[in-house]
Amino acid sequence: MRPPSFWQNPVASPGLWARLLAPLGWVYGAVTARRVAKAGYKARVPVICIGNISVGGVGKTPTAMALVELLMARGQKVHVVSRGYGGQMSGPVQVDINCHSAAEVGDEPLLLAAFAPTWVAKDRAAGVRAAENAGAEVILLDDGFQNPSVMKDLSIVVVDAEQGFGNGRCLPAGPLREPVSAGLSRAGLVLAIGAPAAVAGFQDQWGTHLHQPLISGQLQPIEMGIDWTSERVIAFAGIGRPEKFFATLRGLGATVLRAEALDDHQPLSDGLMRRLLAEAMQTGAQLVTTEKDAARLPAAFRSQVLTLPVRLHLQDATALDAALGGIGL
Repeated sequence: MRPPSFWQNPVASPGLWARLLAPLGWVYGAVTARRVAKAGYKARVPVICIGNISVGGVGKTPTAMALVELLMARGQKVHVVSRGYGGQMSGPVQVDINCHSAAEVGDEPLLLAAFAPTWVAKDRAAGVRAAENAGAEVILLDDGFQNPSVMKDLSIVVVDAEQGFGNGRCLPAGPLREPVSAGLSRAGLVLAIGAPAAVAGFQDQWGTHLHQPLISGQLQPIEMGIDWTSERVIAFAGIGRPEKFFATLRGLGATVLRAEALDDHQPLSDGLMRRLLAEAMQTGAQLVTTEKDAARLPAAFRSQVLTLPVRLHLQDATALDAALGGIGL
């Protein structure tokens, strides 16, 4: 489901729908506040939560990948605990990329398991205990910022710099899971992902709400040795903001004949893939998708779809280093 347009603009006066739905948003925010106030399980090792305040994809998975690499470079034994959105397993179970499918454990855990031991657990406290018992020295909680079942030593709120916090209202009147002030009160860092101009715009709009360090970074495609300027592609993506992926392809010089925007985590059915493949063959185009979507591809189509992975590059990690040092890492 694509977010409604009235969620997006924090500058213009609220539209009719946002005003009508505002009371429901107040109730939603109050319920979230009561839930997060509960005390959770205190792990024996540091727990770092990578979360967000607004719904939808903002770059949490690339952030987790970057943080895993940073901590492993420091000699830490890092484990990841994820809810496993879209997967059938309730866990806790350690993800095996050679055995598990996205339908079983979710697409994001499959990606993260290539970087560090990753656990899927609907009960996040049970997942954290399993990671501890398996020898984790530090645990990354992938999402779960509004879940109180585990105490966090450091919470990093990730935000799409271009979108910011939308119209600043809670669901269903806006995109927020909780009010900005309430969410940021529990955050140790805010990470804004986007181009420098977008980050500057986010800071101008929301800077007065920030009482913790703001760090920034960009998602950059991995060099694959492909001359995208000679590629005619049909692109499809089921991520939080598919248009970002399509813009990346165009920025690399690819000719995007059609961009198929799917819902976040949408299953890639055989019917959908046959339709896309037929269109690609008729137009002489190459099918291309994101790394997260590729994890959900039916086996029969994997060899016929190119994947364009991206990685997070931080502009300045000084504040992150200081926050990690503050929890003994």
